[in-house]
Amino acid sequence: MRALLVEELKPEYGGCVLKEVETPAPGPGEVQVRVRAAAVNFPDLLQTRGEYQHKPPLPFIPGLEIAGEVSALGEGVDQFQIGEPVVGGARIGGFSEYAVTPASGLRRKPEGLSFSQAAGYATAYLTAYVSLVRRAAVQPGEWVLVHGAAGGVGLAAVDLAKHLGCRVIAASASDDKLAIVEREYRPDAVVNVTGGFREKVKEITGGRGANVIYDPVGGDVFDESTRCIAFDGRLLVVGFASGRLPVLPVNMALIKGFSVMGVRAGEYGRQFPEKGRENQAAIWDLAAQMKPRVDHEYPLSDWRAAFDSLAERKVVGKTIVRPDL
Repeated sequence: MRALLVEELKPEYGGCVLKEVETPAPGPGEVQVRVRAAAVNFPDLLQTRGEYQHKPPLPFIPGLEIAGEVSALGEGVDQFQIGEPVVGGARIGGFSEYAVTPASGLRRKPEGLSFSQAAGYATAYLTAYVSLVRRAAVQPGEWVLVHGAAGGVGLAAVDLAKHLGCRVIAASASDDKLAIVEREYRPDAVVNVTGGFREKVKEITGGRGANVIYDPVGGDVFDESTRCIAFDGRLLVVGFASGRLPVLPVNMALIKGFSVMGVRAGEYGRQFPEKGRENQAAIWDLAAQMKPRVDHEYPLSDWRAAFDSLAERKVVGKTIVRPDL
């Protein structure tokens, strides 16, 4: 089978090569999946540089999220059938024609989602759910400012917050991306953060500020967010796409009475297994009502262009690699 191998840890995925490798066989409790779609996530790019928490031994096949069809069953697996469409993933293995993953990490693909939509759904919407529901406990009518609103996790937050009855401000540094978000997701307002955004947010919210701020960007965006958050607000730290880890003068949190909440959706489920199972059930129950957006699909042979599209922030929604193209 063809697979993308990381043979060396180098910047800009320089250690990756597309090769013919032996098709993996499922062991006990595992399922072999014919991969129809694999989502590209920032952790995938970080893994190729050795900068992600999980560091598999070399060589390895990256790819955290997949959707496809069951092609073989390991010993003891009886909840799936050959040919059944499934979605899920593991820590590695997605950017290949076939992947092996624990049966416990798979579920049946919702009929209403394409393979590409399903592959790009779980991580983004689980992050949004843990952020908005578990951590911030958003209420209908609250103002939610979503930074990076055109990215995968940002767009999922816009989608989910609207579903939960919140008033949503979608923020990005690109007018073109915001136009797509506004047309397809109908936030209550959009804000281009270039040149500053706090006064715009205050104006939109009647001077009060945003009740909840969802920040996967960090850096200057985090700094300015502390200036337009409402009293008793919740500032969600989702990531640091800007590359700079901000530092908070704690007197600001004291004076303005807001909370800073870290979000690690996967770790939340590991720390609280029962809640983790509830989170997974909740997002897949919502799948029929959500609108996961696939920006572009690339064949496996064009994996570098797929990675570049994410690294260069050209994407509105999710980038997908299709081994079957």
